[in-house]
Amino acid sequence: MRFVKQLVVVVVVSFVGGAGVQALGWNWPLTLVAGFLAAALALAAYAWVVRRTERREATEVSWKTAPGALARGVLIGLAMFAAVIANIAFLGGYEVRGWGSATGAIAILGFMVAVAVTEELLYRGVLFRIAEEKLGTWLALVLSGLVFGFAHIFNPNATVWSSVAIAIEAGLMLGAAYVATRTLWVPIGVHFAWNFAQGGIFSTSVSGQDAPEGLLDGVTSGPAIVTGGGFGPEASAYSVLAGVVVTVAFLWLAKRRGNLVPRRGRAVPAATLGA
Repeated sequence: MRFVKQLVVVVVVSFVGGAGVQALGWNWPLTLVAGFLAAALALAAYAWVVRRTERREATEVSWKTAPGALARGVLIGLAMFAAVIANIAFLGGYEVRGWGSATGAIAILGFMVAVAVTEELLYRGVLFRIAEEKLGTWLALVLSGLVFGFAHIFNPNATVWSSVAIAIEAGLMLGAAYVATRTLWVPIGVHFAWNFAQGGIFSTSVSGQDAPEGLLDGVTSGPAIVTGGGFGPEASAYSVLAGVVVTVAFLWLAKRRGNLVPRRGRAVPAATLGA
């Protein structure tokens, strides 16, 4: 029942917050403020429902660990996408034609803050975390990764391949980030930075979604396996490769720290935080 209660609370709050942000139509100051408010509301709701259903403080979203863990996640996400776009550009699939829109980038920032926080609370905070207690780390990673990937199947220009790509490069990778650190702030930071770099900096499509132009006036062209096609770089083979590399690194760190949970084993306490 706690899974259902937590799922319902996070889904409802995320839907309300997301609908409010989207209704603003990319008005940059309002979208920025609304994005942060939606994220704050979702975090408060998650902490409340965990406290009510598990009789503990939600230490995985503790504000004490937020600054450092969030910063590390942001750096990882930016580095990942910078590596991906550099490889695409090297093959002639991405070109910068000049400066884009600063206000567009600000609107995207607010929107992506809300997306990163709400999706990480739902998929890693509720789905993965509780599944891991019952199934162990490995099965929970596969399950939550596939659910996350195929939750994007209805996005514009989505294909089975794009959903599999997201399952690998994001679903597995972000779950591994949580396992390695036992805090949601690292996957939140990675998720936000990855999305913001795509749309807010390099002006590429994010999971097939339309958005204002970001800081750079950039265009992609060429084979979809390289550029990701209409879905954006997340459907690029380079993104999958980057996701696999980072996932392996996080899982290595998780094993070294003793954070892997065997099937039907006892879950690592949520208070076990690292970075």
